[in-house]
Amino acid sequence: MLFYKVPAPDQAMLVSGGRRQGGAPFRVVTGHGTYVLPIFRKVRFLTLAMAEAEVAETCVTKQAIPLQVKAIIAFKVGNDPESIVNAGQRFLSDQSQMSVLTGRIFAGHLRSIIGSMTVEEIITERQKLAEAVLDTSKGEMAKIGLLVDSLQIQSIDDMGSGYIEAMSAPHKAEIRRQAQVAQAEATRASSMAEQEAERQRAEYARQTAVVQAQYKAQIDKAQAEAAQAGPLAQASAQQQVLLAQTELAQRAAELRQQQLQAEVVKPAQAEAERIRVLAEAEADRMRIQAEAAASNGRVALDRMIIDQLPQIVREAANGLQGANINVLNGADGLGQIAAGLVSQGLTILESVKSGLGEVVEQPGTEVERVQVQDAAPTDRPQR
Repeated sequence: MLFYKVPAPDQAMLVSGGRRQGGAPFRVVTGHGTYVLPIFRKVRFLTLAMAEAEVAETCVTKQAIPLQVKAIIAFKVGNDPESIVNAGQRFLSDQSQMSVLTGRIFAGHLRSIIGSMTVEEIITERQKLAEAVLDTSKGEMAKIGLLVDSLQIQSIDDMGSGYIEAMSAPHKAEIRRQAQVAQAEATRASSMAEQEAERQRAEYARQTAVVQAQYKAQIDKAQAEAAQAGPLAQASAQQQVLLAQTELAQRAAELRQQQLQAEVVKPAQAEAERIRVLAEAEADRMRIQAEAAASNGRVALDRMIIDQLPQIVREAANGLQGANINVLNGADGLGQIAAGLVSQGLTILESVKSGLGEVVEQPGTEVERVQVQDAAPTDRPQR
């Protein structure tokens, strides 16, 4: 917009030519814009950004030892209107002079503070030195509208005098001693560790040798037992075979004996028993017949005639051979023919008995003697 001016975020706009604020030669505008009439108003801008100043100053300590000190100061224009007015009045035409003036201010305060301290204090208490310099420069920096943010001591050099080196010698010696002690301790620990490792290796080798010896002994024992077990096992096996063969032979003999008993002895005994029983039966039969013949010749004669009855019937049947006979009633007819033949045999038997009756009844006759003699047993089986 025409005639409307706005400062940057890190700038302060200074408007002069109008009404003043609190006796200030210009009006301060920050963070917003304002209308500026040309010809009647003049506008300038003052930076509020951070700036740096370097200090490299030769200072003399409380011990009269010169030191080269280097430091960096970080500063800026204050944000309040008073600081902006103070800085604008001093640096608005040449704002680069803020760094030059700040460096000179801090160089003076740095020489003053170092002059009141020893080298040992400066070396060991750098933060204390920086705080002391800041405290003494705050008021002076505020007067010119500047605000110090930080002060950093970069280096401290004794300019070749060797004081700092000498001062650090005991510490270095102590450090070297501690390093040597630590090295010795480390060497001792390493030696002990090596000895322990060697002892463990020796113990491991010993245990390995023992285990190997035990293992070899077990192998040798097993091999010896195996070598002995071969013949022993073979002999035992042969003995077992002989025992088995003996037992098998005994079993075979028993089986053969049982077979002989079943096939020869038992049948022979049974046959002998059968013959004996038959012989005894035949002897008893002949004895009974003899006793019957002796006691009653008629009974013997009847027995002889009865024994001849089948032959008589057979001869009668032979007479029918070639005869032409018709059987009308089948099996019944055949039965009748057989019954007739038997009846004829009985009739013949009765006739014979009638014819021989008188002869048999007379004891002491030749017929009786013959019949009795025939009835006597001629061959008695032996037991």
